Formats: sequence, C-alpha cells, structure tokens
Amino acid sequence: MSLTIPTNYLSKPSLKPFLTKPKSTTIICSSTAPTPSSAANNSTDTADSKLKAFSAALALSSILLSAPLPAAADISGLTPCKESKQFAKRQKQSIKKLESSLKNYAPDSAPALAIKATIEKTKRRFENYGKQGLLCGSDGLPHLIVSGDQRHWGEFITPGILFLYIAGWIGWVGRSYLIAIRDDKKPTQKEIIIDVPLATRLVFRGFSWPIAAYRELVTGELIAKDGIEEGALKMI
Repeated sequence: MSLTIPTNYLSKPSLKPFLTKPKSTTIICSSTAPTPSSAANNSTDTADSKLKAFSAALALSSILLSAPLPAAADISGLTPCKESKQFAKRQKQSIKKLESSLKNYAPDSAPALAIKATIEKTKRRFENYGKQGLLCGSDGLPHLIVSGDQRHWGEFITPGILFLYIAGWIGWVGRSYLIAIRDDKKPTQKEIIIDVPLATRLVFRGFSWPIAAYRELVTGELIAKDGIEEGALKMI
C-alpha cells in the first residue's frame, strides 16, 4: 500500500522539517531467531539435564529399596530381658529375699558380709542378662535361642564349644594318666592314690589335646590294638 502526500502541504513551513532526509538508524532486536547449531546445543543440554535427573532418581530409589528392614524384637513371644516387667519383678524379689535374710545378722558378721556379696553378684547377674540382649518369657527367665540365628550364637554355640573343649581336656588328661601308669608295678594303687607330680604335668600338657588327638589319629595311636583290648578283657 502506497501513501500519497498532497503538494499543498509542502508549501507550509511547518512541514518542511518533516521532509528533510532523516539519519539512518539501525535497530537490532535481542530476540533474534536461533541458528541451527545453537538450537542443537540447547536440545543436547536439556537432554543431559533430564538424564542426570533420571539417574539421580534411580539411584535414590535403589538405595531406599535396598535398605534392610528392621528386625523383629521378639522371637516366639519372647521379649528382651531389659524390657521385661517380669524380669525386673524377679530381680526385685531375689534382692528383697536376700535383704530380709541380712536383717538376721550383725552388720559386720561373716554371714552378713557373705549375703552382701551375694546381693552384689545378683545385681550384676541381672544387669549382664540385660546387656547381653537375652530374651525372656512370661516367667521372667532368660531363654536360650538355638534356632541358628546369628544374633544369638553367643548364647549356645560359644558355650557349647567351650564345654566340649573342657570336657575333652579332662578326658584326655585322665586317659594320658592311665596310659602313663599302665607299665607301673602297681597301677591300681596309683589309680587310688593319685601321683600328683605326674598328674600336674599331664594337666598342663592337656591344653593342646585337640592337636594331640589329631596327631595320634593320623599315626594310629588313638585307637587301642586288638591285643591290648583282649588283655584288658582278660583282666576284667
């Protein structure tokens, strides 16, 4: 569309300034259209940010899902002894019974001192039961868990192994003593009257009885031979 200006308006001096040639000016807008390379870079940055956000969310969800669930506090209706009211009641009753017996004796007498020591031992025993994480039943007594739970191995497996070791040590020392006096002139007499020096040496040597038993098992000395067994039967 063209614009036509009448010539009669040009004769007026007031319009002459508008007919002068204006200075050339250049206006540059900041909102220029992006080039293809910049658009590609922007899209790549957006994709990277989305990928990072997805990776962070995936890592967080994996951590939350892999977190261990809290273990149940009770097993077969048992509760920790330190939280059991029956256990605390039994402790009070035991101490109260000892304290009532303490009133029958003078404060500095030997029975009174023995009862006071028993009271302290009772308090420590109940305190240790609570610290060791033992479980108590409705009777207020600690119960041993022998189901194989690793949290309760110290209640059965460790004392059981210790018991087997001590029992084997006693049996091994007794066996070694009988073998040592077998060739004596009066072996039966030494069975009745123990040879203390010999028994003492064997007691200290018996601490390594598992190794000694394995060595004799390999060499064949652990099991008695047929001739020795027949001679023992004849003696019987």
